[in-house]
Amino acid sequence: MPEKPPGRGTPPPQMPNRFGRSMLSWVFVIGAGVLLTVFLYRSLDKRKTITPQEFWTYAENGDVTGELVIREKEIAGEIRKGARGLKPNEPRQFTVQYSYALADDSFDTRLQAALARGAAKGGTTKYRYESAGWWESLLPHLILMALVFLAVWFFLFRRLGAAASGGGFLGSFGRSRHRVLTKETAKVTFEDVAGIEEAKDEVGEIIEFLKSPRKFQRLGGRIPRGVLLVGEPGCGKTLLAKAIAGEAEVPFFCISGSDFVEMFVGVGASRVRDLFKQAKESAPCIIFLDEIDAVGRRRGVGFNTGGHDEREQTLNAILVEMDGFETSDQVIVIAATNRMDVLDPALTRPGRFDRQVNVPLPDLKGRYEILKIYAGKIRGGPDVDLHRLARGTPMFSGADLEALVNEAAISATMSEKAFVEQADLEEARDKVRWGRARKSRVIDEREKEMTAYHEAGHALVQLLTPEADPLHKVSIIPRGQAGGATFSLPEKDRYMYTRKYCEALIRVAIAGRLAEEMSCGDIDSGAASDIAHATEVARRMVMDWGMSDKLGFVRYSGDERKAVFGEFGKEYSEKTAEIIDTEVKAIMDAAEAHTRKLLEENRDNLQHLAEALLKYETLSADEVEQIVHGKTLDKPTVGDLLDREHARTKPIGPAPKPSPLPKPPGAVPNLGTDT
Repeated sequence: MPEKPPGRGTPPPQMPNRFGRSMLSWVFVIGAGVLLTVFLYRSLDKRKTITPQEFWTYAENGDVTGELVIREKEIAGEIRKGARGLKPNEPRQFTVQYSYALADDSFDTRLQAALARGAAKGGTTKYRYESAGWWESLLPHLILMALVFLAVWFFLFRRLGAAASGGGFLGSFGRSRHRVLTKETAKVTFEDVAGIEEAKDEVGEIIEFLKSPRKFQRLGGRIPRGVLLVGEPGCGKTLLAKAIAGEAEVPFFCISGSDFVEMFVGVGASRVRDLFKQAKESAPCIIFLDEIDAVGRRRGVGFNTGGHDEREQTLNAILVEMDGFETSDQVIVIAATNRMDVLDPALTRPGRFDRQVNVPLPDLKGRYEILKIYAGKIRGGPDVDLHRLARGTPMFSGADLEALVNEAAISATMSEKAFVEQADLEEARDKVRWGRARKSRVIDEREKEMTAYHEAGHALVQLLTPEADPLHKVSIIPRGQAGGATFSLPEKDRYMYTRKYCEALIRVAIAGRLAEEMSCGDIDSGAASDIAHATEVARRMVMDWGMSDKLGFVRYSGDERKAVFGEFGKEYSEKTAEIIDTEVKAIMDAAEAHTRKLLEENRDNLQHLAEALLKYETLSADEVEQIVHGKTLDKPTVGDLLDREHARTKPIGPAPKPSPLPKPPGAVPNLGTDT
């Protein structure tokens, strides 16, 4: 059956690299020839090497015969037969390494005197000076340089050229380093994407255009050339782009913005041109530029040193290529970034990335749908409640939820469970957000008691404050950098913060420090993060949200976009700064007074909660409510659990008594008590 001709966008078949193979053969042949020549020369050379002292002895004793040849770095001659010290089978020709033979003026006088004394004993008096030609001294260096150049040329330049598919050494840098997913390999569809339904609806028309472009050309409409996906890290921008290609069943050219940048100026622009050229040959297709802010930053002062910057040339090439699209070109450019504020305005103007799709963090329903996708890939137990888990993961991205489910599966596997339980999922959630529980950490009893009162204060105020989020659980097990933690379970996602809710956040945050002070008579540094969180909320109430009666509806915080471009500094007077500090302090003082009064009225409940935490270490919201209402808990303590585990692993039957160790000779018996 005849082979099919290559289709559009398919690179032509590569010719075998015969020149490279022949060149390699010649390198080996030349190298082997040089080694063989050196070996033969050394094997045929029968001369004996003697020391300068031996040479002068032979010359003065008349043992030198024939003619001496004196070169720049050696003396060559012949020893007469029967000379003293010469063995029967030894060669008579000799050389002397005498590097200063021509440079020393007294050498000739000494040589004539020695040969004259030797002539009386039958030696020779003939000698001549011989200087080497320039080519003899230069030839070894030329051969060495040629061999080094051939080796470097083959192992570096030829291999880089082969990697560039015949483009040569410089061509390898100018080729695009994208990855291509065809419709056979791209198996991601909209069924694998959840939590961003609005974004999926907004890109639906792009899929329709790639499938049937004539439908849009009938009325003269133009599909957006570029789509910019904007969102926090881990929200699913790359996954959405792959799903678009999978739904449209078109090739997917994927490359990161950092892949365009090299140490050679102009390489990035060359790669951009090569990428768009291949994409047009494979149309209809999608070009996906991940992390576009790596090359698409705003041009001007503060970002580069001038018009010849490598990133600026790459950005210019992208802008030019997107302007070169025709109406009939079925190439859609999708870019992703989480730094929309630093992009150059030329990228986001109409005609380029004129469609901006926001990919936000998933809401409660979105988190539930995402958890359903990832939980369907593991073996879950009958007690798994994804709704409850979705409520307990506010501000989690899709990547965080995937890591949560994966951590739960790993934890259940290490515990040798048959399936993943709800407890594994909740422990994985706490681990992803706050870090791993450090159950083996040895804690001082005084520190443990203060931590118990601290967390009991958080939990009690959160339970008794209607405006705060519902309590989920409280624990004094160290996790991450924290000695304990109090977890909430929001009933809904909040998109607006009311004044009462912000005040409730501050009260819950400072309740731990106040509970320590009231119950232990001392305070520690464990409330640093709580104080920082409460102060941040109070400052934003005053400076951002207009919740101050004295300052009114004015925003006093700095603009983040100006900070990006290096414009720092306050935009208000020193008098206003004093009022801001006064208002922030007033909010904190009011929250402290209200929280202190609430804890004073519930001092007994605070003590009962702290004692229960010292006994059980972790309490759920239902158990906290039972303690507040005066009920007792019917659950095993930490000590009971340890005893059960010890009894389960304890061997059956009495343990054998260890045999006494033999005493060393001269040992003194121990008559005292252990200390």
